[in-house]
Amino acid sequence: MPFKRYVEIGRVALVNYGKDYGRLVVIVDVIDQNRALVDAPDMVRCQMNFKRLSLTDIKIDIKRVPKKKTLIEAMNAADVKNKWENSSWGRKLIVQKRRASLNDFDRFKIMLAKIKRGGVIRQELAKLKKQAA
Repeated sequence: MPFKRYVEIGRVALVNYGKDYGRLVVIVDVIDQNRALVDAPDMVRCQMNFKRLSLTDIKIDIKRVPKKKTLIEAMNAADVKNKWENSSWGRKLIVQKRRASLNDFDRFKIMLAKIKRGGVIRQELAKLKKQAA
């Protein structure tokens, strides 16, 4: 199975470690085999180790080391935020954040809803088995 996500200028990546954890950044230049220059609309351009980046399938069309204004326009034109939120990876992270922000009572209500759902499924399954027999 060949690689589909390459380290290239314009590749959108997710920061998986450090103070920018969970932030989407764009690779604007490759410094060497271990580091890249990354930028995002809400952060200062900085160099980051590839070990701290998880490459996504999203790529935007930009030139090497663009101005901040050009980068923001390219990200808006490519609809990066919407593509990320609609991807399975992005949706999974949104659900994880939502679950982490629940309090004890919310978790209790979810537990009760799951028990109720299981009971309804069990009843319907019993009906179907009775009809089949």
